[in-house]
Amino acid sequence: MYSPSHFPSNASIVGVFLAQTATSPKSQNKSMDIFSYFTSAIDTENRMGFDDDEFEDAETGTALSVIADAFEEISDLIKKGNSNGGSFELRLKPFCDACSLVSVLFGSLGIAFKFAEMEYTSKVRDLSDAANLYGTLSKVIDCDVKNDSVKSAESLTRKLRRVRQGLDLIRELFLNFLSTDDYSLKEAASTAYKQVCAPYHTWAVRTAVSAGMCALPTRDQLLLNLNETDESAEDEMRRYIKASLPVIKYIDNLYISRAITLDW
Repeated sequence: MYSPSHFPSNASIVGVFLAQTATSPKSQNKSMDIFSYFTSAIDTENRMGFDDDEFEDAETGTALSVIADAFEEISDLIKKGNSNGGSFELRLKPFCDACSLVSVLFGSLGIAFKFAEMEYTSKVRDLSDAANLYGTLSKVIDCDVKNDSVKSAESLTRKLRRVRQGLDLIRELFLNFLSTDDYSLKEAASTAYKQVCAPYHTWAVRTAVSAGMCALPTRDQLLLNLNETDESAEDEMRRYIKASLPVIKYIDNLYISRAITLDW
């Protein structure tokens, strides 16, 4: 496993962030929430090096292979449901079970994606807690539509939207990562973030993420951290890229079919 000493300290990243936000009192106030995400991690820098058993199970394989397996199962359910005609209903429980596995990928990216990791994990948990009550993804949205609360801060429909963005963020990162051997993880992650999440984040969050990009592991360190080789990582990433797309499209269609825009 690689050592946290390979990366700039969280404290130094906070310093960069504060320097970038110090010019405006208004921006300083806006920065405090995201600043807390960085300072809360200063005492846990050792999390940058995960134990082997967090990423690999002797019976099921590496984290990437387990995630790819889970999303292939969800993707197959959607394809089979659509092929049988009628309206397919994806259940919340298996969806959330698959999504929860992705959290380890955000964790492996370090402080730069701490905000995404915490936001993603909490929203998956909230959706999972609601599984028994609502049963399916579509019923979650229908309930919020009925209550006129689709875009309210704590609505499950908003949380589902953010989880969908998390899945797409990892997908885009993998696509960029595999596009060329010369593409660094920082470049791959920065491009993915700008495309998928940045349009919906505040200036303070975007600035904090940008400041944290220097803490990303190198390409080789990430592969080591995930217990993968170049070849095995490419295979598993491509499996996830392919399997996650029908899931993302399915969620998007739930919104579009109810005249809910996707620009939020």
